[in-house]
Amino acid sequence: MKSMNLEKKWLFPLVLSAIVCFFVVVTSFNMGLITSLHTINSIFLSHVKLNQTNPYFAESIINQAPPPPARPPVPRFAYLVSGSKNDLEKLWRTLQALYHPRNYYVVHLDLESSVQERLELASRVEKEPIFAQVGNVHMITKANMVTYRGPTMVANTLHACAILLKKYQDWDWFINLSASDYPLVTQDDLLYTFSDLKREFNFIEYSSRLGWKEGQRAMPLIIDPGLYKTTKSDIFWVSPKRALPTAFKLFAGSAWMILSRAFVEYCIWGWDNLPRTLLMYYSNFVSSPEGYFQTVACNAPEFATTVINHDLHFISWDRPPKQHPHNLNINDTSRMIASGAAFARKFRRDDPVLDKIDKELLRRKNGSFTPGGWCTSRPSCLKVGNPAKLKPGPGARRLRRLIGKLVLSTNTTRQQQCK
Repeated sequence: MKSMNLEKKWLFPLVLSAIVCFFVVVTSFNMGLITSLHTINSIFLSHVKLNQTNPYFAESIINQAPPPPARPPVPRFAYLVSGSKNDLEKLWRTLQALYHPRNYYVVHLDLESSVQERLELASRVEKEPIFAQVGNVHMITKANMVTYRGPTMVANTLHACAILLKKYQDWDWFINLSASDYPLVTQDDLLYTFSDLKREFNFIEYSSRLGWKEGQRAMPLIIDPGLYKTTKSDIFWVSPKRALPTAFKLFAGSAWMILSRAFVEYCIWGWDNLPRTLLMYYSNFVSSPEGYFQTVACNAPEFATTVINHDLHFISWDRPPKQHPHNLNINDTSRMIASGAAFARKFRRDDPVLDKIDKELLRRKNGSFTPGGWCTSRPSCLKVGNPAKLKPGPGARRLRRLIGKLVLSTNTTRQQQCK
């Protein structure tokens, strides 16, 4: 009896302790569960919230307008602007009209120009604050002798290409111009238009129908004294004549062109022997600048399909035989604009038509750069902002129409390309 009373005495505290422990455990479990549920709910809600804007959910695709496609990166052009005797002021004006901090420029006054002219050009390039800041203008200080109708002009062009390939790694197209050329569109117009083009395109005017050129250019053998003399003199003819080649097909066209970087590398590095072979052949060819690049491109299968048959120039030729372009004047303005071309030639120094182009097409004030999206100070463009910011104008619309027609025509007649 006494033992039973003792067990009852201990039973009550034991039960009470068990109840208290159970209460503590349940309370702790509930608190942990609440905390855990709060954490899970917050993650889940956050996940749902993220999924509401996730573009991979079908509902969001249905309810939201698709984003516009990203524009291709803005390209870069690499220019050669060359001149000869008394061309300093013409070259400088053309360079200022062409300048854009995104592009690269090689300038050259040939050996016929005076030492004073070349020194003055070097001084201007060095002292121009924008050029010094950006570092994208290079002058060939060791002048080359250049004969327009001879292979020395081709050699000079290839020299500039080699410099541009060595100094600058990120350009897309090479453009050769003379001091007698002038732009009809701003560089913003040109960059904007070429942003949408395949980087492989080459704008080279060409034809395989040589006509009278077979007998007067391809078959005669000429010597260019510029290859071995320091004074300028015209090419001269030697005997006998030669037959037309059978190892490759001849093409002829304009000496002015826009070449892809890939094609320039092919001509300079020459992993195939064709560019070197043709360079040697054209060293005795009359007006080789109007045939060398055409013949290389159209005889190389990897580049023949990239050629667009236009040089993007407006040129007013004599008729016939289209050997010497007329000097353009103010009466040619409407035809230049209607052509949609990016450049025109040739111009006399400070002809009034240049002022008209500056004012109406380029919005350029005399002695300053052509304004664009890169300028942070107007109207003289004395400070460089964002070079990739473009402000295309009416010139871009004209140029896009022209190039659109050219590309469409090339696509529809691809079987006849380089034929």
